[in-house]
Amino acid sequence: MKTNSDFGLIGLAVMGQNLVLNVESRGFQVSVYNRTASVTHDFLAQHPDKQLLGFDALSDFVASLSRPRKVQLMVQAGAAVDAVIEQLLPLLEAGDIVIDGGNSLYTDTERRDAALQKRGLRFVGAGISGGEEGARKGPSIMPGGPASTWAEIRPIYEAIAARVKGQPCVMHIGPGGAGHFVKMVHNGIEYGDMQLICEAYALLRASGMTTAEVAAVFDRWNQGELQSYLIEITARALEQVDPETGQPLVDVILDKAGQKGTGRWTLINAAENAVVISTINAAVEARVLSSQHALRQVASQQLQGPPVAITTPRDQLVTLVHEALYASKIISYTQGLDLMRTMGEKKGWGLDLGGIASIWRGGCIIRARFLERITEVYRADPGLSNLALAPHFRDLLNRAQQPWRQVVALAVSQGIPVPAFSASLAYYDSLRSARLPANLLQAQRDFFGAHTYERVDKPAGQWFHTAWPEVID
Repeated sequence: MKTNSDFGLIGLAVMGQNLVLNVESRGFQVSVYNRTASVTHDFLAQHPDKQLLGFDALSDFVASLSRPRKVQLMVQAGAAVDAVIEQLLPLLEAGDIVIDGGNSLYTDTERRDAALQKRGLRFVGAGISGGEEGARKGPSIMPGGPASTWAEIRPIYEAIAARVKGQPCVMHIGPGGAGHFVKMVHNGIEYGDMQLICEAYALLRASGMTTAEVAAVFDRWNQGELQSYLIEITARALEQVDPETGQPLVDVILDKAGQKGTGRWTLINAAENAVVISTINAAVEARVLSSQHALRQVASQQLQGPPVAITTPRDQLVTLVHEALYASKIISYTQGLDLMRTMGEKKGWGLDLGGIASIWRGGCIIRARFLERITEVYRADPGLSNLALAPHFRDLLNRAQQPWRQVVALAVSQGIPVPAFSASLAYYDSLRSARLPANLLQAQRDFFGAHTYERVDKPAGQWFHTAWPEVID
């Protein structure tokens, strides 16, 4: 054992423990601390042969680290992060680095960054994706903060990150809260991706396919252009049999979804910046509606819908749903990347969208084959205004638009809710419309509020108001 450790981690829940083991496995000595000392003792006892030092006192933990100290927090986002930082402050010295590796709101990260800068300390908000397995074997990491800090933590992060084609799935995202912001949008895209997969599953099941047959479809899809971690685990989840009932496990799981907040944060930020993320919005709302389980049971007995009778031949339906899923997935990423581009420009973060797509190719929850294409697209045209307009993705959307419409129309006619498919198609149709009915909307706004409007036959930037007729109640 060395006298001082290379890295320190606070918070030994499952993610924290796996990250510690990952760091240690790359040749670094790690000091660990947990508020409940017994957790630290148990963890060390389980790994007696590792280069790990555990401490009951936070002061001893800090003293065990080589300078500049690198302390990563893996505690619950919110008040817990602030509480740990407050305890650390008297123990740290100028130049030391505090890293928040949880899913913190990026504005909280910016507040903490500003506060620690005043104390001569450096703060990093590092988004980490990959779940428990990724933490142990190689996650995708999105660190923000000062560029000088990146030079200090880079050897460790590049060593522990997932690798694709020899390249580590980590990069310095940008200053301040850029890292946690990009992780937030990553999670929003993840919400959209998962909901779209669930809608595809619902349509295939409604056609009469068994759960095992749907699992086989997802398994085939995972061999082609839809290949992704989420498609893969969907196939595995659908194959799982419940030992208690002998039924497919998904059939006995309550249809009541949870969420931890990052999806809602993404919606709020998009609204504040006037960016459309309708697919992600639909996915968040679908989770909210699913959570209203008791209300839905009552409504199911009172609100009418058509009997489900899908007569489309099975092979044809599978092909149609594949196209709708792929097209909608492109739209979900298009919207998330647009939000990152907009915020990156607003905040002066200099976000490298091609680089971000490249570090999402491995380790993270949304890793997928087509991220390779997204990486190529943005590296060829860093100033691309909208992913859907890149030739490769434009051609895919044009190919898929007719089957996409058939799937949405089929779902509507059968009373099967597909909010994310529908929202994605509506975005596509709105984006490709040279003229939208917003002309009437502007007339309405001018009528009741004198908000004025522009004209198609006058130069842009000239505003007009009409003396509309009085409405008599």
